[in-house]
Amino acid sequence: MSVSEPGKDRSTCYILSLDGGGAKGFYTLGVLRELEGLLGTPLCQKFDLIFGTSTGSIIAALLAIGRSVEDVHDLYNEHVPRIMRAKSPSAKSLKLGEAGEAAVGDMRFDAVRTGLGIVAAKWQVETPMIFKSTPEQAHGRKATFVPGFGCTLSDAVQASSSAYPFFERKWVTTHQGDNVELVDGGYCANNPTLYALADAVAAFGVKPEQCHVLSLGTGNYPEPKPTLVKRVVKNLRSVQLLQKTLSVNTASMEQLRRVLFPQTPTVRIDDTFDHPEMATDFLEHDMAKLNLLRQRGAESFASREFEIVELLGERDGHS
Repeated sequence: MSVSEPGKDRSTCYILSLDGGGAKGFYTLGVLRELEGLLGTPLCQKFDLIFGTSTGSIIAALLAIGRSVEDVHDLYNEHVPRIMRAKSPSAKSLKLGEAGEAAVGDMRFDAVRTGLGIVAAKWQVETPMIFKSTPEQAHGRKATFVPGFGCTLSDAVQASSSAYPFFERKWVTTHQGDNVELVDGGYCANNPTLYALADAVAAFGVKPEQCHVLSLGTGNYPEPKPTLVKRVVKNLRSVQLLQKTLSVNTASMEQLRRVLFPQTPTVRIDDTFDHPEMATDFLEHDMAKLNLLRQRGAESFASREFEIVELLGERDGHS
């Protein structure tokens, strides 16, 4: 399927959906590195839609412009510890902005090579704002559609990743000159699979059974023992409460997906790790722990490889 002619060139619409989870995105990268090796091609050439929320939006945007998973991993190695070590919301947001500029500069949504969706939430009116790359993804007003509302990729992923109150809220200016205050997309859809399916089915006109979905979480882990600093932070902003909110949101979206799209072939990878050494949260900045998450992602891929091969039609080699 081409972006310009959705639903016409292939009988199947391949969807990659990437959850939010902050630093736990290293788990996602572990899965994706193995997937890219299996396919032997940039992921933007395989998937017709790539949707992401929060850390998933960063990965999604980079994959959609043709970056390799290894490139994304290098960027995460460099920037994630710096962001998560920052002491204040303003400092975290500053580091996040620097990472966005380093990753994509001033690129806009017309630079992507496949259908892209980035999920953010409007703070004031409490509704989703989905940045999309092609008019085919629009559910109306296609004639006046502007990719990503005219925003840069960097602004969109910063908005989607602004986990308030640990990060500052993000203001963006659309092509119409509207100033919109946004927060982390996890507040509305930490698992963005349903938004991707809505585009494929309602906008592209693909039948649900012809949508093949690979949905990746960031893993589930024991809560880390708080340090003195974290105890103070939790009293002020509650890491635990936000983590619980996002986890419930993720599970709810997955349950709805199963009810609403039972006929859609889907592989969901979001394993649970109970060992104490796996204790972590979305603010993790210890590189040893982050590398461990990546390893666990690779292992999760291995445990589901046969299902993924079946889902993506790779039984006879690279398609």
